[in-house]
Amino acid sequence: MLIPQSLAYALLAGLPPQTGIYASIVPIVLYAIFGTSRTLAVGPVAVVSLMTAAAIGKIAEAGTADYVAAALVLAFLSGLILLALGLFRLGFLANFLSHPVISGFITASGILIAVSQLKNVLGIDAPGHNLVEIGQSLFTNGGQANMATVLIGVSSIVFLFWARKGLMPALTRTGLSPRTASTMAKAGPVAAVVVATFATWSLDLVESGVRVVGDVPQGLPPLTIPSFSLDLWGSLLGSALLISIIGFVESVSVAQTLAAKKRQRIDPDQELVGLGTANIGAAFTGGFPVTGGFARSVVNFDAGAETPAAGAYTAAGLAIAAMVLTPLIYYLPQATLAATIIVAVLSLVDFSMLRKTWNYSKADFFAVTTTILVTLVFGVEFGVSAGVLLSILIHLYKSSRPHTAEVGQVPGTEHYRNVLRHEVTTSAEVLSIRVDESLYFANARFLEDHIYGLVAGRPKLQHVILMCSAINAIDMSALESLEAINDRLRSLGVSLHLSEVKGPVMDRLKRTDFLDRLTGQVFLTQHQAVRALQD
Repeated sequence: MLIPQSLAYALLAGLPPQTGIYASIVPIVLYAIFGTSRTLAVGPVAVVSLMTAAAIGKIAEAGTADYVAAALVLAFLSGLILLALGLFRLGFLANFLSHPVISGFITASGILIAVSQLKNVLGIDAPGHNLVEIGQSLFTNGGQANMATVLIGVSSIVFLFWARKGLMPALTRTGLSPRTASTMAKAGPVAAVVVATFATWSLDLVESGVRVVGDVPQGLPPLTIPSFSLDLWGSLLGSALLISIIGFVESVSVAQTLAAKKRQRIDPDQELVGLGTANIGAAFTGGFPVTGGFARSVVNFDAGAETPAAGAYTAAGLAIAAMVLTPLIYYLPQATLAATIIVAVLSLVDFSMLRKTWNYSKADFFAVTTTILVTLVFGVEFGVSAGVLLSILIHLYKSSRPHTAEVGQVPGTEHYRNVLRHEVTTSAEVLSIRVDESLYFANARFLEDHIYGLVAGRPKLQHVILMCSAINAIDMSALESLEAINDRLRSLGVSLHLSEVKGPVMDRLKRTDFLDRLTGQVFLTQHQAVRALQD
């Protein structure tokens, strides 16, 4: 499975096909040594390959030595970033990318990748880095399509889609065991490569204009040294950071999913180290940025891989292929590799996320939709940047307007619930407010305004109880807001009290003079506070 995928993703990145195989040998071994997943298969993947093409396509022309050199630098920078994040245990930074945004980005990238490969299926040139540019190129040059190439490409796509769903049942009906049938069905891309290569060679379709892979150098990955040009590093640093983040999120998601199936665990920070060393290895062996791939990892898992040694065996097999099999793929049509990519990436497209987020959260729906549109219209780098920015902005917006509720006592109990949701008893003299969010600079002013709004128009009010059961932290800005609230209520003849303050929060409050200046008291429970003040 890795051989056709590696070749295809190298072409997707605009690199010579052998770089895909090179990027799948040493990185796998390094990840097996430093990573924590037992079944994750590291190598070129569709989204990262597309991002690689977008990044280095801006500074060098595909097919040139500078283009290949830029790919090595991009892999090296990605490796350094991932390694640094892992050593400083900063894996949590990936959490700033929300799952809906990641889903939207991958969906848009899948569409972009599939559309970008239509040029190879048609046998035409159609440059572009976004849907608009590629669409215009396809429309302009579509009339020059090569019919033999179209036949090969469309046939390969149809066969590969059928192989995914229909080949295993067909093989099972012939008497093969389900396990054998499943293994053979997953080798569908290999069968497509073999048949298409043989047909192109035997029918001499190169003379008919069918584009093939051509000469692929035999031998093990070469020793390469990334350029240390500061200008080149500066041009690629931002792209390397984005590739590192997306690659890590995709990889760790796959690793966690597969580990959970066997009740195993992975260490995200150590995963960063494993992926970092894998990318550095790719930079020194003629490759390009790599990460953990979903499809090949699932195949590895289903094949029974129990330890990282499975990756080492895979690397050995690819090394043999690089030394022995490369002459056999001279006549491999680029249309078949394009079909392999199209079928692989269309499984990433998931528009159901739009419906789910629309029903559950309009803010997340806006984030997903924006990420998809920006990626399709402006390209992958703008798309992932917009996704990161939106994830952070949505978090800040939500936390800056925390859910607050006036609470009252549920009759016959010591529980206090939202007055708008439950039948509760309240008092005109005591106002109880629950804040369901930690207090920090972004929401401190909101809390002030909210409390002042509730206090206004209550002439009998004597006490305000701030129920702190959901407050995990109070920063300096929020502390100053609490002091302002305390002073404002004092001027109105109203006392401010706290209840159910958590230990770490209380420890920090004790380091200040706030508790000494507090007009009210700090109670262990909300019920204790209400009883004491009502009495």
